[in-house]
Amino acid sequence: MRGIEQLVNVDAPVWRELQGILKSSSVPVRVLSGDIEEGRRCLLQMQVSAGSVLGALALNTGGLLVDNGWVRVFGGGTTAEGRLPSLAQVNRFPTVFDPGWLPATGLVVGQDVVGGVFALNGGDPAAAGRPGAPGQMTYFAPDTLAWEAMEMGHSGWVSWLLSGRLETFYDGMRWPGWREEAEALALGHGLSVYPFLWSEEAHADLAATSRRPVPMREVLGVAADFARQMGPSDPGFLGDV
Repeated sequence: MRGIEQLVNVDAPVWRELQGILKSSSVPVRVLSGDIEEGRRCLLQMQVSAGSVLGALALNTGGLLVDNGWVRVFGGGTTAEGRLPSLAQVNRFPTVFDPGWLPATGLVVGQDVVGGVFALNGGDPAAAGRPGAPGQMTYFAPDTLAWEAMEMGHSGWVSWLLSGRLETFYDGMRWPGWREEAEALALGHGLSVYPFLWSEEAHADLAATSRRPVPMREVLGVAADFARQMGPSDPGFLGDV
């Protein structure tokens, strides 16, 4: 196990390079200021260093708001009212470093405002009911109520978010005016869509749905409940927000 100074003080930190990528992205992205002590707690429990994108985001940011806030990428968490939680808070890390603790089903690293969840697979995805290989990204899709393999790691996922391909990825889940609705949300809220995104009505005419801001916990809870009742399987842990 590496101590926090070993994880922070690395020969090749990636934050400066990542800053350049964020600034040059054609996709709107807002970098939130973070809580340095919470960021260090994240690094220590995850045992990742500032030489990784995951570690750099935890240590240097409170998270990212991508594509007008449609996707929220978790980092070290913010301290402001209506805050974005940290990786540690979302994934229920132990309060005190525990070298034997691991996320049971994988690490939740991002969410979108309609209840989609991005998670990094753990060592045995099949046992957790997740597709894909260990260390790869997966996505819980609120329009199918199922996990989907993304066939990329965390750093590749961050690059993908900033590449402009979200428009294609979210085809069928965005309606006219989605940017303004996403941007207006408080960080602790998402959008409740009715008829539900997985329904035939929403698939047929997404523009005719109604949306209202509700706590993100409610958005995720409704998706998880319907997945257990009607989806292919229990989606498991979707993050604590």
